[in-house]
Amino acid sequence: MRAATVVPSGVERTFDEDEIIVTKTDTKGVLTYANRVFLRVSALTEAEAIGKPHSLIRHPEMPRAVFKLLWDSLKAREELFAYVVNLASDGAHYWVLAHVTPSLNEHGQVVGYHSSRRKPERAAVAAAQEVYGRLRAEERRHDNAKSALDASWAMLQSLLDQNGQTYDQFVWELTNASAV
Repeated sequence: MRAATVVPSGVERTFDEDEIIVTKTDTKGVLTYANRVFLRVSALTEAEAIGKPHSLIRHPEMPRAVFKLLWDSLKAREELFAYVVNLASDGAHYWVLAHVTPSLNEHGQVVGYHSSRRKPERAAVAAAQEVYGRLRAEERRHDNAKSALDASWAMLQSLLDQNGQTYDQFVWELTNASAV
């Protein structure tokens, strides 16, 4: 199964606040581990998930700029927190507050990536949806993937600059505001 073949149903799936979705990948983003919460929420079996690209659950409504930021951060050996909407194999979607970090071996070499995801607050999801909607609209104005990504990336940087913040600060502002 590939995310491109799954049609979003509009049905939102959630998980409990005390649950954590955990996955691990190799350096190319291929799943090497998925916990039971991930498998249940994504509607995948272990056999359907392990050995497949993590992009298997990429929702078409996620802006490309956020994934560029993710990969740029990981390549720089930095962690990233992000609000992400994922697409389950049955067409349902689910929002997460993701924490993605490089996994290092005993020699300090990156051998893969580890992601833990928590259930986000609704107010944070609503705020992320507004920004992500603007980024996706900008992407749709362009004829090819490269120009769409470039335009979305420029818009994300401009939005962050206007607010005098980094993406991390944007995420934590949403997280802290919704916790109040």
